[in-house]
Amino acid sequence: MEGMDMTPSAGAKKAPQPVPREVRKIDAATGKITLKHGPIANLGMSAMTMAFPVKDPAMLKGLKEGDQVSATFDSVDGKATVVDLRK
Repeated sequence: MEGMDMTPSAGAKKAPQPVPREVRKIDAATGKITLKHGPIANLGMSAMTMAFPVKDPAMLKGLKEGDQVSATFDSVDGKATVVDLRK
């Protein structure tokens, strides 16, 4: 591959990565979870506390406020969404 530029383009999307988060609130009725999080690189978001929809509401079962979780985010229908959540 000599002579080929293998660097990602400026618009290349970063792959979703699981990162540690803290559960602040769970709203099973609406399928949302409020998380205190650091930067979410693949979505270009800075650290904050925010409510996110979850891809599968079953992910919320067994969680409570204060739990430390590993969450993976991606854009689903144009919204920052939790696509994987593990305690």
